[in-house]
Amino acid sequence: MSPPALLGPASAPDLHAMSFNIRRAMGGPLVRRADRWDHRAPAVLAVLESEAPTVVGLQEVRPHVLDVVRDALGSRYRSLGRGRGRRGDGEGTPILYDASRLTLRSWSQQALSDTPATPGSRGWGNLIPRILVAAEFTDDSTGHRLLVVNIHLDHLSPGSRARSAAAVTALVARSASPAIVMGDLNAGEGSAAVRTLIADGLVDSWDAAETRLSPEWGTCPGYRPARVGGRRIDRLLVTPGIRVRAAAMNNRTFDSIRPSDHLPVQSLLRITEDGR
Repeated sequence: MSPPALLGPASAPDLHAMSFNIRRAMGGPLVRRADRWDHRAPAVLAVLESEAPTVVGLQEVRPHVLDVVRDALGSRYRSLGRGRGRRGDGEGTPILYDASRLTLRSWSQQALSDTPATPGSRGWGNLIPRILVAAEFTDDSTGHRLLVVNIHLDHLSPGSRARSAAAVTALVARSASPAIVMGDLNAGEGSAAVRTLIADGLVDSWDAAETRLSPEWGTCPGYRPARVGGRRIDRLLVTPGIRVRAAAMNNRTFDSIRPSDHLPVQSLLRITEDGR
């Protein structure tokens, strides 16, 4: 039996935001059972169905998996984003949102490189392409505007992570809307990437939360039980115009199956300012 939702569907004026690295889908005899997509998929879908976030940023999403996720969330959800390859193939960093609540104003995808408009481009020290997906919405329930940015920073290069973080903060600064920045930063507290994001006006939702619904788990336990005090490499950050009513790292299993090697990071948010 699936456990009850940790945060669950949000009612206006609150929004439920989630960041979740679902781990790239792999299979075959050389992949350990805990990591196989066919073993994990029901648990991934159960998390998303039960939590029903208003907006969710996923990482490590292959095209065929995006179709499955979208079907599981239901017909009211839409998705934004392509793969990180030159032809829009490969792993993506999509944003999915509840279109019955949020109206899309515009969206974009850019490479985290010196040539952001060139799909598949690399630079800054990352050996594989890295991307961000950004979307501007209007909340139909309140009329507030909202910018959402979803990222998956490089796993090897601190320099790439820091420059990517600077690109994100520049994007946020160009928008007049309150913003959510979410994703797998591959960087912990005190890293240059996190310092850059925080120094330029973003606030970690866990730190700002009025209520915390979980311990402060490390967010990448790798299918092992999560550990308090482990590194929080997955984060959900907001600009000061957003009130964080609750925050959590979701350590739940489904029929004893861990959905991913990462934990979903979730926040209940309320927009308090319509712009800067």
